[in-house]
Amino acid sequence: MSDENRQLPCVDPLLHRARRQLPDHPIRVALLDLLAETGTVTSTQAAARLGHSSGLCSFHLRQLARHGLIEEVPHSGGRARPWRLRWTAAEGTDGLVTDAPEEFAGPARGLEDASYQYWLDHREQAPDEWQRDESFSAVVHLTPDEMAELGASIRRLVAGYRDRDGRPDGTVAVAAVTRLFPILGR
Repeated sequence: MSDENRQLPCVDPLLHRARRQLPDHPIRVALLDLLAETGTVTSTQAAARLGHSSGLCSFHLRQLARHGLIEEVPHSGGRARPWRLRWTAAEGTDGLVTDAPEEFAGPARGLEDASYQYWLDHREQAPDEWQRDESFSAVVHLTPDEMAELGASIRRLVAGYRDRDGRPDGTVAVAAVTRLFPILGR
């Protein structure tokens, strides 16, 4: 077996399941990003936005559904089949929107990573004013309550942009990803 064809086994069964469910195809990642932006999309709408054929988008939408990441939206018949993400944001006990259910946490994080890597690999295709990257990281020392408070503050800040009426001219969908977790001793 050549080195190119050899795959290293995944020790963690949950990680293996998440990897298996992740869309490792750029069209699938783009479709998920589009669904996150628009809420629902048909293969025809996706084709118009992404520059691919309706048939190709339809195939990849069905594959995403097969892996449980999206679902068909109930509709009144006709040929148009709208799709949506399988999970919807839910309001937490603090009144703020929370992430996807735990069963989607692994795949969702993997999609975030894949979308970010796609951005890094293709950002030169974006208009000049969009080519900068506002990513950052920091290590801070917090108590569990402070970590929860910081997370709630970030969700409130993002909600101000997410929940505004309409889409102002010049806006595009921007991924806002925050991960707060304790650094465990090794």
